[in-house]
Amino acid sequence: MENSYLIILAVLLGALATTVPVFMALFFTGLLGLSWLMGIDPRIVIEVLYRSMDKFALIVVLFFVLCGNVMTTGTIVEKLIKTANVLVGCLPGGLAMAGILACGLFGAISGSTVATAVAIGGFMIPALIDNGYDESFSVGVMTTAPILGIVIPPSIAMILYAMVTNDSLEALFLTGFIPGALIMLAMSIYAFFVCRAKGYAVRPRPTLAEAVATLKESFWALLLPAIIFIGIYGGIFTANEAAVVACFYAFFVEIVIHRDMRLRDVKKVIVASAITSATLLIIVAGASVFGEYLTFEQIPDKIANGVVGNIQSPWVFLLAVNILLLVIGMFMDIISATLILTPIFLPLLAKFGVDTMHFGLLMTINLGIGYCTPPLGVSLYISGATVNRDLLYVSRAVFPFLMIQILLLLLFTFWPDLVLLLPRLIYGYGG
Repeated sequence: MENSYLIILAVLLGALATTVPVFMALFFTGLLGLSWLMGIDPRIVIEVLYRSMDKFALIVVLFFVLCGNVMTTGTIVEKLIKTANVLVGCLPGGLAMAGILACGLFGAISGSTVATAVAIGGFMIPALIDNGYDESFSVGVMTTAPILGIVIPPSIAMILYAMVTNDSLEALFLTGFIPGALIMLAMSIYAFFVCRAKGYAVRPRPTLAEAVATLKESFWALLLPAIIFIGIYGGIFTANEAAVVACFYAFFVEIVIHRDMRLRDVKKVIVASAITSATLLIIVAGASVFGEYLTFEQIPDKIANGVVGNIQSPWVFLLAVNILLLVIGMFMDIISATLILTPIFLPLLAKFGVDTMHFGLLMTINLGIGYCTPPLGVSLYISGATVNRDLLYVSRAVFPFLMIQILLLLLFTFWPDLVLLLPRLIYGYGG
């Protein structure tokens, strides 16, 4: 390894270790590499920053962030949880299953793990504890289930991945449905057996009238994910347009139909969403400068050649990449990791014959698991703050659920046909 690479690596890791914000660490490390080590005119950074922001795909992210904030400000989230509870609440562990299902429903609208953890976890963890569930179990299930926010489409992580690889976003979204459903099923089965063994109280089975009343109350909330999916895959609008439609629909439902959001709340929601979106865009900009340095140094190609020389089997390659991504996910947020690592891995995928959409799903799940792993897993801190527990306690609580997700990750890794089934059926994707 050249000395310049060691300097760049030391600067980046040192900046991250001293809690320098991620975007600043990436920006200044990239600037250092371009201008000082390579002698390139630093004014090129201005062009890089402009190009990184001038991407139409980022509009989708911004509107889905806004849509998620609208739902958490109003009562759409509460109605989704009520619906999930009516469907499975009467089973052993039913309230935990309802939380898992609610994460899937909310993820089908927001596209964000953090938003799902805040909206659903913040509501469900106290509810589970109040209903007699063990605190550790409650924290574990509702810290890990929000991974469904980025696995089940629409997914902000997949949007950014498709932006880099130029894969069809609609087809890439389809890779998340089956894995998302299997994650929900596996976690629900585990909750069922654990709660039945511990003898947790089971709520009475709702009457038909109660079920109908809840579904009627939640009709407009449940219609939102249906509009998104039918609109995208029915050819009515694109994924970009779906985000805008979802926002306007959410505003209309909360203000006009549910009447749980006042007009004066609209400004507050838009400003909060703008702050979140600006944070995301700053990370994209910082990552683009660092990525430009990697491109100039041809580091992705050098890594590809080095890996190909030492690994021959595509299965061994995927296993090694899974381990690497799980480790990276412990220290880096999914947005930065996706934007930095995707260009590095793309040449490797071509050399090993790995499908880019299959790999996109694997990267999304790997980095999503990182949200629940110490030391920097965001979901750990969100849940810890909810129950006033430290990082060690929450890390122990999530362990069995993480094992379930990692086992499923291995299934998706070595059975690509399962992941690519829907893109092939609907779009005739060749893979």
